[in-house]
Amino acid sequence: MSAAITTDKTVDCKGLACPMPIVRTKKAMDELQPGQVIEVQATDKGSLADMQGWAKNTGHQYLGTIHEGDVLKHYLRKANPAEAKEETKHPYTITAAELAQKLNESITVVDVREPAEYAFQRIPGSKSIPMGVLEGHLHELNQAEEIYVICRSGNRSDLACQLLAGKGFAHVKNVSDGMNGWTGPTDSN
Repeated sequence: MSAAITTDKTVDCKGLACPMPIVRTKKAMDELQPGQVIEVQATDKGSLADMQGWAKNTGHQYLGTIHEGDVLKHYLRKANPAEAKEETKHPYTITAAELAQKLNESITVVDVREPAEYAFQRIPGSKSIPMGVLEGHLHELNQAEEIYVICRSGNRSDLACQLLAGKGFAHVKNVSDGMNGWTGPTDSN
């Protein structure tokens, strides 16, 4: 099927983890003209939710993803100036070190990484809801509680916080440095 899709640029992000596929996509998108299509090749399973969220946040059009073995081929169309939006960040953040100090409080930590990432290293008591399925699991969260959202680097969790805030969750904070900055206790399978 990908042979039938005409693209103007291809970006190879195979072997790279979040946030690098998005970082490279942003840079490549700047080189395109409005309406042109980019193909981003990635092996990071979380890149699917990242591409969808980033496109929604910037006004670019997420066209779809084709799975070819372990490679995900994401297709995006560059927005024209009338469609483009200034990329925003969730305004409420906390560092991993600050979150570690709150673990003995009654808080909710939502981990939006992929299941394999969560299985190998996670914050004790955290709840796994991968970014790609978060919207379908909102009923599992209490809008009145403080919710701390974490991913690997703080990018995917930022998009998750924006989604939650847009759905009426008022007490949501992004763990800005993600599991990369976590030095507290961890669980694993």
